[in-house]
Amino acid sequence: QVQFVESGGGLVQPGGSLRLSCAASSIMFNFWRMGWYRQAPGKQRELVAAIAGVGNTDYADSVKDRFTISRDNAKKTMSLQMNSLKPEDTAVYYCNIAPPGAPIPSAYWGQGTQVTVSS
Repeated sequence: QVQFVESGGGLVQPGGSLRLSCAASSIMFNFWRMGWYRQAPGKQRELVAAIAGVGNTDYADSVKDRFTISRDNAKKTMSLQMNSLKPEDTAVYYCNIAPPGAPIPSAYWGQGTQVTVSS
């Protein structure tokens, strides 16, 4: 059974930082390209950062140079360091696989973690 558990969200002021964590249950974790997604109220879920099994990273333009994605294959964990946060970063953040051009099974989505950027 594939399960991802996100943690680390919270309320932060504009310009502040947060670090999100994701714990994975599958032994396939090391081979998957993984990603952090977010969904703001009234908007579609979007991929903001991705990391391949060997460590290559990709970022959405909206978070480039502010967010850093990393992973620890030995511990089956993934992190997202978010700096210089803006109100528009407010969303529920999810971790999941990020296969290019392929659908993600709905059962893989976890509860997410809420990030609120507000003064």
